Amino acid sequence: MENVHLTVAISKFDHVRDFVTGEIKAEGIDITHLNLVHEEIFYRFLKYSEWDVSEISFAKYVALISQGDESMMAIPVFHSRAFRLSSFYVHRDGKIKKPEDLAGKKIGIPEWAQTASVYTRGYLMHQIGIPLQDIDWYQAGVNEPGRTEKVALKIPPGVRYTQVSDRSLTELLLAKDVDAVLSARPPQYFLDGNPEIVRLFPDFLTAEEAYWRETKIFPIMHAVVIRADILKRYPWVAMNLFKAFEEAKRRSIQRALDFSASRFPIPWSSEYANRAVKIFGPDYWPYGIEPNRVTLESFLQYAYEQGVCHRHLKPEELFPKTVQSSYRI
Repeated sequence: MENVHLTVAISKFDHVRDFVTGEIKAEGIDITHLNLVHEEIFYRFLKYSEWDVSEISFAKYVALISQGDESMMAIPVFHSRAFRLSSFYVHRDGKIKKPEDLAGKKIGIPEWAQTASVYTRGYLMHQIGIPLQDIDWYQAGVNEPGRTEKVALKIPPGVRYTQVSDRSLTELLLAKDVDAVLSARPPQYFLDGNPEIVRLFPDFLTAEEAYWRETKIFPIMHAVVIRADILKRYPWVAMNLFKAFEEAKRRSIQRALDFSASRFPIPWSSEYANRAVKIFGPDYWPYGIEPNRVTLESFLQYAYEQGVCHRHLKPEELFPKTVQSSYRI
């Protein structure tokens, strides 16, 4: 019997490297790997479904599932995760000095349904106590005008949401026409060292570790989805891919923890990895539903409250039954 051939579009993270290069193989599957930037992967897959297996924005995925989209199904492989208190940007000379100052102010976002924005709005609502309706929200491209939403939204009543097509968020912030920008991708002016744009949380590592200890939320940014027509023909593909990604991740963590040699061009990289073990536990980058239940349930709650999801989903609705349990010996 010939192997099933699948085209897989996913950024070349170290923890997927051994799978996409063929060092690790999913049983019964051959792949063609497309290594593209994640924005291009999201756009082309959501618009045209150009390949079989795809990296995808977690917020876009749950939004589509909540609206009855049956064209794809995710496996609980979360290769991109990031705490997002680092994504609050303000003007150096503005009035915003602490998160509580954002009440009643103007905030720019790249998209309402950007995954990072769901988490940061959830933080403002649940940790700081600022309702969505207490802020004026402006949507625009971070560095370029013209960015638009990719999925249908159900903005909650009373929320003031304005789309800006002719200016970027960076322009708005520099002109003080917004008081803050929440963006996963930093404004280019900030990256270039422009002193007018600064982080609201200068010591964001300390703030994000405190957030983890309080909430046990380790934000999931991207997931891996499989086209539904593939799963209908080959339902075993989901678990076999999951196992391959899990093994690739295990090997990556092993490399990261290796004290004997520098596996990454980062000073003290193994020390940072060992610190992650002390904070999060031995599998500090978990896949699967149960190890991520707190994060999944929190995110789905936020997405529903914010109108990204049109109904309140349960984690089990996101994944095929074939990956929700496994055999035991």
